[in-house]
Amino acid sequence: MNDLRPIRVLIVDDDAMVVSALQAIVGMPDDIDVVATASDGDEVVDAIHRHHPDVVLLDVRMKRQDGLVTTAQIQRLTNPPRVIVLTTWDTDDIVQRAIAAGAAGFLLKTADPADIIAAVRNVHRGQGALAPGKVGYVFGLVNEGRTDRDAARTSMSALSEREHAVVVEVARGLSNAEIGRTLYLGEATVKTHLANAQRKLGVGGRVEVAVIVTKAGLV
Repeated sequence: MNDLRPIRVLIVDDDAMVVSALQAIVGMPDDIDVVATASDGDEVVDAIHRHHPDVVLLDVRMKRQDGLVTTAQIQRLTNPPRVIVLTTWDTDDIVQRAIAAGAAGFLLKTADPADIIAAVRNVHRGQGALAPGKVGYVFGLVNEGRTDRDAARTSMSALSEREHAVVVEVARGLSNAEIGRTLYLGEATVKTHLANAQRKLGVGGRVEVAVIVTKAGLV
C-alpha cells in the first residue's frame, strides 16, 4: 500500500446530519479522503466494491440492516476494509458484539473530532481504536479466569511458529509493517500469517486476536 495515498473512508449512517458532520470532521486532514457515504447497512458491500475504501466508519443502529451484521459481512470480503463502529449506545454488550463481528475500532459519536481522526489513522495502520471508557471493559474480558486462559492456549496451539509470533506482536499493538521489521518478514508475508491465524482461531479482527493472545498469558 502506498503510504502517500490519502486514507479512503466510507461513512455509513442513516442520519443525514451525522453523515454531514462526519464528512466535515474526517475530511479535514489532507491524508484522509471521504470517498463515499451510505445510508444503511445493506448498501455497504456494493459501496465497498465501487469505491474501495480503506476504512469504514459504520453506525450500529440503522433502519434496514444494523452495523454489527454489516461488519460481519465485510469480513467475508477479499481484502476487506477495516471497520470502526460508531454508536450513541454506550453499552458493553455492543462493544463485545462489535469485536466478535470483526470491528477494528469502537467509538462513541460523542468522541472529540481529534479522536475520530486519530482512530481512522490508527486503524488504517493496523492498530485498534477503542473509546477510552471501554478500555477497562475489554481488559476485563481478557481477565475472566483460568477457563478462558486454558481455552485460549488450546486455540493458540493450532498456530504455526510464525503465526504464533505474528499474533503476539499484534497483541502488543504493532502494525503489520512494524511486525515485519521486528520478525524480519515482508509485510505481505505478515498479512498472510495473520489471515491464517485468524482463520485457525475463528476470529475476524485484530482486536479479537489480541484478546485471545492476552487471555493465553502471552503478553
